[in-house]
Amino acid sequence: MQKFSHLLAFIQQTKLSSLRFFHQRLAFFLVVGLCSCANGKPGELNLQTLRIGANVTPIREIKPAQDNQASVYIQGKIEKHAPFIKQQAYQIADSTGKIWVVTNQSNLQVGQDVVLKGKVRYKSIPLAGQEYGEVYLEE
Repeated sequence: MQKFSHLLAFIQQTKLSSLRFFHQRLAFFLVVGLCSCANGKPGELNLQTLRIGANVTPIREIKPAQDNQASVYIQGKIEKHAPFIKQQAYQIADSTGKIWVVTNQSNLQVGQDVVLKGKVRYKSIPLAGQEYGEVYLEE
């Protein structure tokens, strides 16, 4: 009986050490994977090539929705800022185009890389018989 209890203790210890080893290897590969996204500078991620999930929509693909309920994620760099009374507007650019985003966030800076979620909106601007409306996002 004593041999059996020693054997059982050895098996449990082996399981714990192999599980610990698995977690250590997993953490190592995650860190190496994140560092490989860097642009040659340690600790700095390259957001131009890194995409946060499959839900990011290229800006050129954003079209006005009939029901005005379509939400999209965009990723890009802030190029311009326009303060409103209670909100802010930021022009976001990616490699496919530019779009304005209206938000309550006031802590964003020009040049900053961001990922934002917003509802697709369209503002019609008829002028001299021509349409100058624009698609924008409302966070």
